[in-house]
Amino acid sequence: MLHLVYGGTFDPVHNGHLAIARAAHEAFGVPVSLMPAADPPHRAAPGATAAQRAHLLDIAVRNEPYLRVDRRELTRAARDPAGRSYTVDTLRELRGELGGAVPIALLIGADSLLGLPTWRSWATLFDLAHFIVADRPGSGLEDGLAPDLSARLEGRWTDRAEDLQLAPAGRVFRLNQPLQPESATEIRRRIAAGEAWRHLVPRAVADAIADERLYVSRAADAGPL
Repeated sequence: MLHLVYGGTFDPVHNGHLAIARAAHEAFGVPVSLMPAADPPHRAAPGATAAQRAHLLDIAVRNEPYLRVDRRELTRAARDPAGRSYTVDTLRELRGELGGAVPIALLIGADSLLGLPTWRSWATLFDLAHFIVADRPGSGLEDGLAPDLSARLEGRWTDRAEDLQLAPAGRVFRLNQPLQPESATEIRRRIAAGEAWRHLVPRAVADAIADERLYVSRAADAGPL
């Protein structure tokens, strides 16, 4: 059975993240493991601690039987606080646990695919897992690919979910899902600016963010959320 992993900072997890995870579950009929990154080296530091982001994920998937939280990147970072969180290391760890024959798929957004050449050992990732790309209109997948990425993707695309069950790694599936307006960056900005944001995340997640006073600016820290 396909092992499906959805990685990201989830800073914070929002309705769009959950919609993508649900769409992947519906397309492939398998559970989706949401895996918060500890310290992603290819982007700015997250606005909440890894433990806080993972806690918000726990709350978000509490009533989602096919969504679960995988803390392996946080656990690995705890063993080596000076280390960085690299996807290639995570996939190698999964391969060691599951074996070489089990299909593994990494669910990412279209923007992450476009930036894939900036990831450590990015070409090796295709030997370790399939990619499921959450696409949306205007993503840039049609004409925004770097030449080396375009060459690496040639012959790997498929629109058949079952193709990802037939091999352990190497295929790329475009997951069509409804356009989601949510953005973690925008949610953080709204919270810091004192603008409306609760409608963009699950209610229980919004309550937890408010209770822990996450993402507030220093100027707003004295007032209610």
